[in-house]
Amino acid sequence: MGLLTPHPEERRWIARARKGDPEAIAALYQHYADGVYRYLLYRVGDAELAEDLTADVFLKMIEDLPRYEERGLPFGAWLFRIARARLIDHWRRQGRRPLVALEDTETGPQLSQDIPEDEIAVSEMIQRALRVLTEEQREVVVLRFLVGMSLEEVARAMGKSVGAVKALQHRALSALARYLEKVR
Repeated sequence: MGLLTPHPEERRWIARARKGDPEAIAALYQHYADGVYRYLLYRVGDAELAEDLTADVFLKMIEDLPRYEERGLPFGAWLFRIARARLIDHWRRQGRRPLVALEDTETGPQLSQDIPEDEIAVSEMIQRALRVLTEEQREVVVLRFLVGMSLEEVARAMGKSVGAVKALQHRALSALARYLEKVR
């Protein structure tokens, strides 16, 4: 079961949330917030910024929910498209490329005081490795391996075919393998 797998109550939550039911909105948030946050965290490398962007995603969800129609795009994929749009808006406001310089990320207590140092080191290594990828390759790797989506879920979230996602994943993993071979 992937991150975009609908909860059995999801359709009811959506119907109730459209009418402004705070419990239904909270249920949708609880079901999807962790995956959206992890996606944003790995894209921006800053826990506080990822939290702010996650909040923006769910505010936009509330605003746009009355216009949401399934039309073959699951609710979770729709949310990840909102997350991607919030991310792009953030980068545009910053006037810079969507890369996070490692020295600009605060990975210590900001992420959590409970995170062991070896996990922080792995996170830093992942951030460094992701820089060698194109934007789309990075998107696929983050969604597939860091957020935990299936190929089909990534394809829906990115608006691409499964074949295109497989090709991007293959190129990304090849680029990462070449990078890791160099740094060994």
